[in-house]
Amino acid sequence: MFQEKLKVSHKKTLKLTNVLYKELINPNLEKIEKEVELMENYIKAKGANPIGPLIQRVDTVITDENVINIQITLYRQCNKYIRSVDFDYKFQSIYSVDNCLYVRFFDSEEYLSIAYDKLKVIAYEEDIKLKDGNYTVYVDRKENKIIADVFMERAD
Repeated sequence: MFQEKLKVSHKKTLKLTNVLYKELINPNLEKIEKEVELMENYIKAKGANPIGPLIQRVDTVITDENVINIQITLYRQCNKYIRSVDFDYKFQSIYSVDNCLYVRFFDSEEYLSIAYDKLKVIAYEEDIKLKDGNYTVYVDRKENKIIADVFMERAD
């Protein structure tokens, strides 16, 4: 019996509360892992605790010199509001992205790109314009599989 592996929703909202975030340009995996650890330590040093999963936004940025860079923004929600943050970080009490195509993914992380491709194919087939970038919420890891929610903001 066929079971749909990637269930898509058309008008989902990504809403984060008390979120600390930082933008990175062309980071490697080691740099991302280090930054996540630094962010979590920073949150604790401010008297708060990180809550929920890691959220990551990926964008393609073209410089004035026509160089293509990958910008990854890391988001960590906190259990309370942080009043002031250092210049490396930004903080918002509510961070919301409305009107997104959405898919829940559960499989080996090596196949995560299929979730992005599924949303792009649906957008193509249904003439839906998408904004640049995508958000990935790393919900859980079980044995060698992950649960991830992928959001792509619609331009309509």
